[in-house]
Amino acid sequence: LFSGAAELPSPREQPGAEFISIQAFPALLDLPQDAAVGAVSCGSRHTAVVTRGGELYTWGWGKYGQLGHGDSTSSDRPRRVEHLTAEGLRAQEVVCGPWNTYVCVLEQ
Repeated sequence: LFSGAAELPSPREQPGAEFISIQAFPALLDLPQDAAVGAVSCGSRHTAVVTRGGELYTWGWGKYGQLGHGDSTSSDRPRRVEHLTAEGLRAQEVVCGPWNTYVCVLEQ
C-alpha cells in the first residue's frame, strides 16, 4: 500500500497546488444520463470511469497529466476525455496507478 504522506507532500503543501476534496465515503456522481458505467479504477488521488459506450471520464488531482485532458488541471467533477473521441477511439479498460492512468482503446 502506498503511503504518500511520507514520500510526497500533499497537494495543499505544494506551492500553487490546487485543493481537491477527498471523499472518504461513497457518493453519487453526476455523469451524463446515458453513461452506463462499465469499469472504474482509482489511483492515489484520481479516479477514472469507462462507460459501456466507450467513453472515458476522469477526475481528481491532475498535476502529472494523469487525467488525460492535455493539461495538469485538477477537477472534483468527472470530465470526459475528449481526445479519445476526437481520435475515433473507444475506451475498453482503465487502470489508474499512483500518478498515472493506463487506458486500453480500440479504433471505432
